[in-house]
Amino acid sequence: MTVHKIAITIDEQLLKQIDRLVSERHFPNRSRAIQDAVREKIERVESNRLARELSKLDRVFEQQLADEGLGDIQEWPEY
Repeated sequence: MTVHKIAITIDEQLLKQIDRLVSERHFPNRSRAIQDAVREKIERVESNRLARELSKLDRVFEQQLADEGLGDIQEWPEY
């Protein structure tokens, strides 16, 4: 995985909390702590987005489609 160095601005209190976690050996360094936090947040946002989209589906209609299936075809149709 290629990594890139960036500069960020961060609240002093938040930086102190990150440094505490690093000193307690929860993370090897500040970069890893911030990377993990950003990754976790992105995963949560993406997961919530998927849940919102799934909630828009009509369960009855989707079940009808699943029950209908592909009928009596012998093989998959070409697309």
